[in-house]
Amino acid sequence: MVRFLIVSIFVAGMAAATAVVGVNVTYDHRAVVIGGKRRVLVSGSIHYPRSTPDMWPGLIQKSKDGGLDVIETYVFWNLHEPVKNQYDFEGRKDLVKFVKLVADAGLYVHLRIGPYVCAEWNYGGFPLWLHFIPGIVLRTDNEPFKAEMKRFTEKIVSMMKEEKLYSSQGGPIILSQIENEYGNIDSSYGPAAKSYIKWAASMATSLDTGVPWVMCQQRDAPDPIIDTCNGFYCDGYTPNAANKPTMWTENWTGWFLSFGGAVPYRPSEDIAFAVARFYQRGGTFQNYYMYHGGTNFGRTTGGPFIATSYDYDAPLDEYGAPRQPKWGHLKDLHKAIKLCEDALVATDPTTTSLGQNLEASVYKTSSTCAAFLANIDTKNDANVNFNGNSYHLPAWSVSILSDCKNVVFNTAKINSMATIRRFVATSVGDELMGSNSISSDWSYVSEPVGISSNDAFNKLGLVEQINTTADQSDYLWYSISADINGDEPFLHDGFKTTLHVKSLGHVLHLFINGQLEDSAIGNSGRPGFTKDISVVLKRGKNQLDLLSLTVGLQNYGAFFDQTGAGITGPVELEGLTNGSTVDLSSQQWTYQVGLKGEALGLDTGGSSLWVSGSPKSQPLTWYKTNFDAPSGDNPIAIDFTGMGKGEAWVNGQSIGRYWPSYIAPTSGCSACSYKGPYSSSKCLRNCGKPSQTLYHVPRSWLKPSGNILVFFEEIGGDPTRISFATQELESMCSQVSESHPLPMEAWSQDKSTKRSKSMRKPRISLECPHPNQVISSIKFASFGTPQGKCGSFSHGYCRSKNALSILQKACIGSRSCNIEVSTATFGDPCIGVVKSLAVEASCA
Repeated sequence: MVRFLIVSIFVAGMAAATAVVGVNVTYDHRAVVIGGKRRVLVSGSIHYPRSTPDMWPGLIQKSKDGGLDVIETYVFWNLHEPVKNQYDFEGRKDLVKFVKLVADAGLYVHLRIGPYVCAEWNYGGFPLWLHFIPGIVLRTDNEPFKAEMKRFTEKIVSMMKEEKLYSSQGGPIILSQIENEYGNIDSSYGPAAKSYIKWAASMATSLDTGVPWVMCQQRDAPDPIIDTCNGFYCDGYTPNAANKPTMWTENWTGWFLSFGGAVPYRPSEDIAFAVARFYQRGGTFQNYYMYHGGTNFGRTTGGPFIATSYDYDAPLDEYGAPRQPKWGHLKDLHKAIKLCEDALVATDPTTTSLGQNLEASVYKTSSTCAAFLANIDTKNDANVNFNGNSYHLPAWSVSILSDCKNVVFNTAKINSMATIRRFVATSVGDELMGSNSISSDWSYVSEPVGISSNDAFNKLGLVEQINTTADQSDYLWYSISADINGDEPFLHDGFKTTLHVKSLGHVLHLFINGQLEDSAIGNSGRPGFTKDISVVLKRGKNQLDLLSLTVGLQNYGAFFDQTGAGITGPVELEGLTNGSTVDLSSQQWTYQVGLKGEALGLDTGGSSLWVSGSPKSQPLTWYKTNFDAPSGDNPIAIDFTGMGKGEAWVNGQSIGRYWPSYIAPTSGCSACSYKGPYSSSKCLRNCGKPSQTLYHVPRSWLKPSGNILVFFEEIGGDPTRISFATQELESMCSQVSESHPLPMEAWSQDKSTKRSKSMRKPRISLECPHPNQVISSIKFASFGTPQGKCGSFSHGYCRSKNALSILQKACIGSRSCNIEVSTATFGDPCIGVVKSLAVEASCA
């Protein structure tokens, strides 16, 4: 057993963790050991800056209610030190407050300091000022980089120690991480990579935190660092030393959304299958990445082209609501795993074959026994014999037998209810709409085309954008004039000439003589582009203004920090006299970093430049209006349908980039089965539609009235089409068969795993999300062979005639109801057939 100094006790699971005595955190080959006891731990990632402090307590409590033991978060260097030696830990950046709130809920913390985080976060979490340190090379055995990495890591560790937040001090932090997924790309750095990793491990352990350190995706992690797995599946992972536990630091609950892409999702049955397989094969620490994804406020997205929504199809959605049935199904899974905890930590599993693609893993001692029966076939169900009993295993599923006899959970059979949540929009056009209205009094400021700042500069040739802007703005103007002689043929024959532009990305808007001529965009897979634009030029001087934009900086890959952006050339005018081409690339250009509106602080709504009106289809326009906060306490979004691309602010705080004009491909959204290996492109929705139209507005940013919405529109749209939307529960559903396991509530939490006498059959449960709501209607009920899914159920070839009336009597007027799925309740409409009960209800 590897030991870390200082003895301690932090009691996770208490309503309020006010620990005053330290807890010794160690590990051995089976598990993380807390206070001398091996633990099976379920963890989930919540990134504190992707939500707001007023959301944190609710997110943490819902995580605890969902069965988590640990909250995992990265630490975002560029958020906390945007300027060297100038730190910011206020508001959404208050890391200490977040960690203390986790402790208050009685949960542990895994603090992933990095300080490289990836996380689809701008520049991978590194502050851009690192890029300008002479001689620096990031993430390798480079002295300037190591000095800065050590300084920031020491800063974070010192903050945690000062607040007594490590478990060794009585706090909630039981694990820390140094570096991040370096093993995926370390070969690109040659021999220096190994010496760098050894240095990073030594530096981290020298900080004497009293808790273990991990490195994810790092097979050569030096002792005593634990190497861990990231991925959609980690059931085949083994650590690099026999004395280290098997840990899964990132189980991807879905995938991130990119502007221009369809929306990915991961079926609940598949992620439950992956988790059960991991614990079946010997794992004892598993973390969901993400458990709550949240929102990329401001300009924090990386990629490039990562969307503002970081929902990730997580168990808690972007706005903090449980995503059902995923949240509930995993909650049941966690309960089942906890029923097995004594067996899981006591011994290693013994795995035997039950047939082709069928296996049983048993954890057995003289006093306890737990078994996992797995069918990893992607198509065929199976019946297996185990310990003298017969069990039915659906394809791509795992059954958990907490006493080696009774099935308490199967990953493919969902007992949890499902919900359909919709955003209900309120028009914000020219009519006032009560308390949810945006004022009809719009005002605007036109952003000048081209150079308008005294800080503009001239330079021969083209400049790289990131080195020029230092990421202080998304925008860089490239401006040049072209003199056209009167004998050019296109001036007489009506033809256009062509401007050929090559850019490293990410977006380009071309203005000719003050008018938007065309735009060019890259994508998440290929941010750079080459564009031939037909342009109309006049005799004499023509002004060419090219507005180049970034959409988040690269955050992943070897030497990602060296990836450039902007117009690198060539820039050529083609189709001139005798078909000649003029190369403008090496000529003198004028450059301006950022927009005039940014310099004037228009994002706050200030300035005397605003004029009344809401011009439509006008590029480079700042818009402003006032609005009252929508009533109630449901989450709020702004629907930017009708606009093109830009950034928006509410009361001076950026809700992020919006881009509803970027449409996802029309193909790829076919029916998706949970069966078989998952990939980020397997399950998609929203094909042929905007990648994102709804943008989260935290309620804590709003006043009851007199709020200010400002947004900068790049390409033109109709601001009067913008609407508020509040998240509402449209329906809740449940579909449970006679063959489902009993509800988890039927099994006691003691070591004997006894069945509750009050629950002998499967049951459906429905519950309205808010305490002041009751079930107001039963939209559908069928016991027999119902078809479809929540929102589109239909009756099958056999059904009970009294199902609807029974459900109405049991449920309407109550906040929740619980109905046994059996012929004793509904009669038997088709003898000899396994029947299901499907219900859809609404709340009011």
